[in-house]
Amino acid sequence: MPLRQLALLCYVILGALNFALAEDYAAVNFLEKPGPHAVGIRVVEHYDSARDFGSAVDQKTVPATQTERGRPLQTLVWYPAQRTGRKTMTMGDYVALMDTEVSFGKPQRTRDGDVLKAWLQASLGQSMSAVRDAGLETGRFPVVIYAPSFTSWSWENVDLCEYLASNGYVVVASPGMGEKSRESTHDLSGVNAQASDVSFLIEYAASLPDTDMTGVAAIGFSWGGLADLFAASRDNRIKALVSLDGSERYFPGLVEASKTVHPDQMTIPLIYFEEGDQSLEDQDLLNRRFHADGPSVLNQWVHGDLITIRMLGLFHPEFCSIAYRNEELWEKELPNLQVADYNRADGLVGYSWVMRYTRAFLGFYLKHDVQAGAFLKAPSSANGVPNHTMSVKLRPSIRVANKTVGDPAN
Repeated sequence: MPLRQLALLCYVILGALNFALAEDYAAVNFLEKPGPHAVGIRVVEHYDSARDFGSAVDQKTVPATQTERGRPLQTLVWYPAQRTGRKTMTMGDYVALMDTEVSFGKPQRTRDGDVLKAWLQASLGQSMSAVRDAGLETGRFPVVIYAPSFTSWSWENVDLCEYLASNGYVVVASPGMGEKSRESTHDLSGVNAQASDVSFLIEYAASLPDTDMTGVAAIGFSWGGLADLFAASRDNRIKALVSLDGSERYFPGLVEASKTVHPDQMTIPLIYFEEGDQSLEDQDLLNRRFHADGPSVLNQWVHGDLITIRMLGLFHPEFCSIAYRNEELWEKELPNLQVADYNRADGLVGYSWVMRYTRAFLGFYLKHDVQAGAFLKAPSSANGVPNHTMSVKLRPSIRVANKTVGDPAN
């Protein structure tokens, strides 16, 4: 074949490949399908008047007048809804919420926001599941509070939040923020601020007509997992924790420094999903950089049921569903993050099983669903999990004063 023809053929093939990749980013679909409920979403803009926020003009140029009204919490509420023929939210609709996170009614573009929009450009038109302001479905549903990662957005795990709402939960989330600004901080004041946000959202959820407050769980990704732990240690309304590679595993020194958070005294169940390749050397770097060294939170979790699931092919950002839409991550950063030869397609499968096991965990501990408990107890292969996807360890709670919490292993 002449060199020119070969070059042309390569160009055509590469062009087709690039098109296919763009299409893939534009329509991210996980294996887990929505549950039986239609999904609605409300965007609520309110303030926690008990807490100050920002300075006269903080790092995100929040208007000074807002500091007099308290801490702004743009809150997303996903819920089981009446079916309607109206259009669902798009990924672009969720991304647009960034512009008013702390400046209600006054959109403010930021450099970070523009960068994220560029990374997610291919997926902005994707239709999601939720319909904005759809009517409530009749009934009351358990509550899930979602805590985002460091300085992240309430919709970072939108696929999981919509999925849980479709399976009969009211899911409430606000952005991950620091004590005084939109930016989180790697310190006690930062994690305490987000933990207080979790309790504020629980209080708000109690005011909703469709919530069953006897069943409240908190889910957190990364820094949000640490914030949930702090919240649960002080708020007995939280009955279960789901941690998506949460920072409590990597920053036990902060837990110890709090003097008020005691994992060895927690009696609620925890399911912890961990990444596939976190080395002792990586942890040592964290310890030295952030003074993170301390007793293992998971090893201390003896009075509440503990389920630890290692997602063998997932690296840390893959526990965030919008990461699968981030072209920058997969085209440029993958060599620095990839676990063995697991690729993006493997990640989509792995994340789907994170969704499925989260649903089973919440079903058992919040809805007391016996079948969900049997699912958690069964070998992963019996549940249909592909080989080389995950490893699951169950550790029942140790009796406390002749009393135990529910145990899927019994």
